[in-house]
Amino acid sequence: MEAYYALAFQALCEGVNACPDRPSARKLMMASIDRLGGQIRAAKMFIGPDLRLVVLPEYFLTAYPQGETIATWADKACIEMDGPEYEALGRIASDNDIFLSGNAYELDPHFPGLYFQTSFIIAPSGKVILRYRRLNSMFAPTPHDVWDRYLNRYGLEGVFPVADTEIGKLAAIASEEILYPEIARCLALRGAEIFLHSSSEIGSPAPTPKSVAKTARAIENMAYVVSANSGGITGTGLPKGATDGNSKIVDYKGLTLCESNPGETMTAFAEIDLAALRRHRRRPGMGNYLARQRLELFVDLFAQTQVHPANTMLDDKGDIIAPDREHFLRIQKEIIARRAREGKI
Repeated sequence: MEAYYALAFQALCEGVNACPDRPSARKLMMASIDRLGGQIRAAKMFIGPDLRLVVLPEYFLTAYPQGETIATWADKACIEMDGPEYEALGRIASDNDIFLSGNAYELDPHFPGLYFQTSFIIAPSGKVILRYRRLNSMFAPTPHDVWDRYLNRYGLEGVFPVADTEIGKLAAIASEEILYPEIARCLALRGAEIFLHSSSEIGSPAPTPKSVAKTARAIENMAYVVSANSGGITGTGLPKGATDGNSKIVDYKGLTLCESNPGETMTAFAEIDLAALRRHRRRPGMGNYLARQRLELFVDLFAQTQVHPANTMLDDKGDIIAPDREHFLRIQKEIIARRAREGKI
């Protein structure tokens, strides 16, 4: 398949924060999936049968915790790796013959007491073919917080997964991680051609940090970025338009192919030309940034420098420590103080 269409679906996010219990939250989540199923089906009819990739926003099923403890949010809002939510999303992918990507809070039985913010890709078969757990988060557990155990379980390939599919080599980037070039670079080094970026951010006609970063990640990695933002958020106490607008697709040269206005919409769709991308990557010249990488230059400095420490949620025996909400700010304050003492900030 040399070319097809992708859609950055700007979907409404209905938060489960106000739900009094797990059953009511699950009911709302399934209702959101049902709504999206109908909308995606209609979007494919509008765009055409060559729509093969749909990216949904960040935490589109639940919104994000607002003061809930880790345990409370895990029980109410986090889905299981083989749960009914994935089964229902798989039917959407299968019924519409699409690869479907999104982002959700997810439980992993190998890491009890925690949850991970997970970006997923579901194939047209209905099966999940990629799980990427967000590596840099301000207020949620990450694989880096249980680094030794996570590597032992999933290996480096599970930390930076890339799915080799009929529509290209796909990788996921979560939310503000678009601001961290090392993550996109690692995925590109493993062959990623299309970054699926689920986000929930402030839309603006002015260049925002994330907007600038999407263009930068596309240029420097010679890759497409399909970035889906929320089309409004409800149930959190915030104004509905707090995270809304500017879903976009950026090509491998940094050109914005399409971009949505505010509101729940499917207007950010564009052609993905795999053949052109691969010609671009294989063409010698100053613009071939991937071929010009000199990674050995950076290895020692990175290895010798610690900013955020690993394993902050493991004890001396390697057992998991379930954090309280204060944990995250406490660690960051310690990092800032240490870096200041060292004269590095």
